Amino acid sequence: MKARTSRQQEQKPDRPYVPQAPDSYGKPPPGLRRHLYDIIFEADTPAGRRFDIGLVCAIMLSILVVVLDSVPKLHADYGPVLDVLEWSFTLLFTLEYIARLACIVRPWRYATGFFGVIDLLAVLPTYFSLLVPGSGVLLDIRILRLLRVFRIFKLTLYIEEYTRLGEALSASGRKIAVFLSVVLMAILILGTLMYVVEGPTNGFTSIPVAMYWATVTMTTVGYGDITPHTHLGKAIASFMMLLGWGILAVPTGIVTAEMSARRNDRRNGPARALVAPRSCEACGSAGHDAGARFCKDCGAALKAREAA
Repeated sequence: MKARTSRQQEQKPDRPYVPQAPDSYGKPPPGLRRHLYDIIFEADTPAGRRFDIGLVCAIMLSILVVVLDSVPKLHADYGPVLDVLEWSFTLLFTLEYIARLACIVRPWRYATGFFGVIDLLAVLPTYFSLLVPGSGVLLDIRILRLLRVFRIFKLTLYIEEYTRLGEALSASGRKIAVFLSVVLMAILILGTLMYVVEGPTNGFTSIPVAMYWATVTMTTVGYGDITPHTHLGKAIASFMMLLGWGILAVPTGIVTAEMSARRNDRRNGPARALVAPRSCEACGSAGHDAGARFCKDCGAALKAREAA
């Protein structure tokens, strides 16, 4: 029986893990604040899903307003309309930020967290624009709030892959640091060599300028604002261009190998929970254990899970 179960788990593909609600903020007791918490912070409920989708749409529209307002002709023709729209979005996001702080037990933890800081920075530039003209361009920071789209539409596969990429980058940190130090040494040496070969008469007025040229050349960008004129300088530039192709492939291989190793470790390690947490139909609470039969908050019976 155990062998059959193990064989079934190996044949089933990994299901994405659905992240639970941020319990570290503290759920309020049943009441108005709890209902508001379920709408704002719980994405597994219909109301919470509608709220988050509407919030993302408002964020995208507000960014569109900022982008359109930067066009001189549109600003001249529709400036007042765009200003009204921007202030409407700012008041909406301000109310949302206040509601988030009001419906949790530990508001300071949310306010000092990543999303709390982003939510605050999303509304401050508009108020600062009253005191400092031109600061409204900082409103593009709202694009960072679109990170919630991963939670809203349950694209947890991408969140899981993002987590794996972060773990791979962290594990490859020392290798990448050594690689970058070698690249910086090559840029310093070759930049200094080009400064000696070309000299100020050909635009290489200093070693830092030559290092800038070496960086642009080695990364195969090639702005063309500084170019070698001597035959020896052109030969060095050709060598750096060819060297740049090989250099760009090194960090990719390091991270890819680390991600493959971690993927194999997960496959060979203990089996993960293959089911996502359920939400209670009575109170909307989410994040129950896979084998739970009753709601952890209101005690109502949970709906039986459908067979995969």
